[in-house]
Amino acid sequence: MKTALIESTQIGAYAPSLNVDGTLVVVPVIDLEMGKKAASLAASRANAQGLVLVVLDNARIGLVKIHNQVFQNSKSSYYAYLAQDAFAGRNWLSLGVDALNAQGAGLLGFNDGKWQGQLAAFGLARREWVNDVYGGSFFFEGYSSHYADTELTLIAREQGSYVYEPNAVVIEVDWHKDTKPSTNLQDKSLFQTRAQQGFGGRVLRPELKDLFS
Repeated sequence: MKTALIESTQIGAYAPSLNVDGTLVVVPVIDLEMGKKAASLAASRANAQGLVLVVLDNARIGLVKIHNQVFQNSKSSYYAYLAQDAFAGRNWLSLGVDALNAQGAGLLGFNDGKWQGQLAAFGLARREWVNDVYGGSFFFEGYSSHYADTELTLIAREQGSYVYEPNAVVIEVDWHKDTKPSTNLQDKSLFQTRAQQGFGGRVLRPELKDLFS
C-alpha cells in the first residue's frame, strides 16, 4: 500500500489522484513527523489495496472539513479515517474489510484499546453507505474536531449497519489523553443538541441517543 502527502489547501487540486482501488485511508495531521510515522506503519501493515493519504492541516480547517473535502473529491470502495496518534496492528485493514463485507455493514469500528467496540473512533466505511447518510459528506458538517465519529457510529448502529472487529487493531497512542482537557466544548454542545433531535431523525432508539450524552 502506498502513501501520499498533501496540505489541506491542496485537496481540490489533488482530486485527480484520489481515484483509489480498494480503500482510501485518510490521516489528518498537525504534527507532520508523527503523522508520517503513523501512515507509514498503517500502509506497511494493511495487507490490502489502497492509499494512505496524510493531510497536513496547514490552513487549520479541522479534521471534519478535511474528511468531507477529501471524501467529496475522491473515489474508492472504502474510506478509512485514522489520526496522527494511530498505531496500526498487523493486517488491520484486510481484517476490517473482510469483517465489513462478511456482515454487509456500512461502518466498522477498529479495536482502539479504549471503546471496546462501542464507538468507531478509528473507522472503516463503505462509501456507498456513507453517501446515503449525509448526502455526500462523510461527517456531519457542523462539527470541528470531536463527536462526528460518535454521531456516525450511532447512525450505523441504529440502522443495524455497524460491525466491530476486535482483531483489527488500530490503537490510539496519546500519552496525555487522560490527563488533559481534550474535548471541543462547542462540538460537545452540538452533539447533545443533535442527540435530543435524533441526529436529524436518523437515530430513534433512546438507548442510543443517550449513550454518549
